Amino acid sequence: MSDTGEHNHGDAAADLLRQMACGDLAALEQVFMRYQRQVYQLALGITRNAETAEEVLQDTFYRLYQHAADLDGTLPLLPWLYRVAANLSYNCARRPTLWSVPFHRLAERLLAPALRSPEHIAEQHELQSLLRAVLDELPPHHRAVLVLHYLEDHTIPEIAEILDCPAGTVKSRLHHARKLLKGRLERRYGGGALLPDQP
Repeated sequence: MSDTGEHNHGDAAADLLRQMACGDLAALEQVFMRYQRQVYQLALGITRNAETAEEVLQDTFYRLYQHAADLDGTLPLLPWLYRVAANLSYNCARRPTLWSVPFHRLAERLLAPALRSPEHIAEQHELQSLLRAVLDELPPHHRAVLVLHYLEDHTIPEIAEILDCPAGTVKSRLHHARKLLKGRLERRYGGGALLPDQP
C-alpha cells in the first residue's frame, strides 16, 4: 500500500475514533461493518461456538466504543480488535461446545491435493471429523494461531503483533498443531497427507 493510502486510512480511523468518543454510534457502525467478519471468524475459531462468537463480536465492538478516546488513531484498528476478541474468546473457550469452523476451508489450506481429489469425496466427512478432533485437543491460543494463519492469511509477524507474543511462540504453536494433525492424518492416509507449511 502507498504512503498516501496508509495516511488516508489512518486519517479515517482517527476521525471515526473521535466521532465515537463523542458518542456517535454511526461511526461505530462503520467500523463494525468493515471488520465484523474478521473479528467473528477469529472468535469462532477459538470458542468453537457460533452463539459465543457472536457474543464476543458484540462485546469487542462495545469495548471499542468505550475506549475510543484512549486509542491512537494513527494505528490500524484491526490488530486492536483482534487482541480484544482473542482475550474475550480465551475466557469463553473452556465451555463445552461444538465446532462451527468452516472445515472445508481449513482442509483446502492444510491437506495435500490427493486428499481433496474426487476419489476422497466419500471420506470428506471423516477428514472433517479428524480435523475437528485434532483442533479440540489444542489449547485456545493454538487455535487462534491456526485461524489467523490459515483462515485469515496473516503472516507470523502479524500474528505475533495481534496476539502480543513473540514470533517464535507463534511458530512453535503452528508447529505443534501441524505435528499433531500430521501424525493423525498419516496414520490414516499414509505419508504426504499435509501440505508443506508456508508461513
